[in-house]
Amino acid sequence: MTAGSRRRWLLGSLGGAVGLAAAGTAVGLLRQQRSVARDAGDSVPFGSLRSTPITVVADDGLPLHVEIEEVEARPGRGQGTTPPVTVVFAHGYCLDLDSWHFQRAAYRGLVRAVYYDQRSHGRSGRSERENATIDQLGHDLRAVIEQTVPEGPVVLVGHSMGGMTVVALAEHHPELIGEKVIGVALISTTAGGLDPSRILLPLLPARLTNRATHRAVATLAVGHGAVDQVRRVGRYIANAATHRFAFGGDVPHSYVSFVDDMLAATPFEVVADFFPSFSGLDKFDHVEALDEVPVSIICGTADKLTSIGHSRKLHSRIPASRLLECEGAGHMVTLERHDQVNAELDQLITAATTRAAAR
Repeated sequence: MTAGSRRRWLLGSLGGAVGLAAAGTAVGLLRQQRSVARDAGDSVPFGSLRSTPITVVADDGLPLHVEIEEVEARPGRGQGTTPPVTVVFAHGYCLDLDSWHFQRAAYRGLVRAVYYDQRSHGRSGRSERENATIDQLGHDLRAVIEQTVPEGPVVLVGHSMGGMTVVALAEHHPELIGEKVIGVALISTTAGGLDPSRILLPLLPARLTNRATHRAVATLAVGHGAVDQVRRVGRYIANAATHRFAFGGDVPHSYVSFVDDMLAATPFEVVADFFPSFSGLDKFDHVEALDEVPVSIICGTADKLTSIGHSRKLHSRIPASRLLECEGAGHMVTLERHDQVNAELDQLITAATTRAAAR
């Protein structure tokens, strides 16, 4: 089979969601994705992958910045065909949609994909403090799905806080699971039991990290402008902290700078607004609803922020899920081990599409 014919086969498989043989298709899709992804992203500057933005309005009126990657047009696809599967990506705390760089590079043109900035992050509007919650993020995700995927099935991919967003969606809108949502990936995340002080360490100036408590955050939030100034001045120290807490091993310096730029671009007031949501997070009783669909759980064994124990607990509470442990990788496994992550997403998309087609 030529490269062109394999590409046409992949597009047809994902777009039509018809007539897939589970085992053979999974292997073929994995092989195709690896050939596409080998250099995808490395040759493209971080933050340069863009598509025409649209605005999704959340239920409280907040504008959310959204970018959609459409599937490439192909001959023979006319009216009346099955809508393609859409993969919706929800990013983590103090990051933005650019954090999906390697996934976006790998799937561009092959899979219909939706990337959006969570409220108060990236280019989305600044939330009122009372709405800076994980529960509200779940409602936001529902709005994104409703307004960007009016037809066809959805696979959800959430990293860190984005994974918590997916769990909140399952809690508040369980009717979507198995009907609209046909697959889920939970990456470097949890549904509760998180020590929130751990997630602050890469975000605070080094001399303030020992004060990473709720009282300190509340105090720092009042003077958030001064904290932001200290963060800007101490970028060298911040880079070292980002490397230590975001990655498990040696990675190119460009990866560290890329993550640090996203962290630094998030005002500390936003950090403080969302911080209380993590300590009170307790949604493990709701993750079992996800067992209605194929679920992939991915985490690095050296994750210092949402440790591998959280992913193992998620796996135990979602019995049919797959667990991929990336040995030695840190919290930003989507960058550090993007080949492994993308290969697992291949398997997920294939399994979800195959299962949906068989129903």
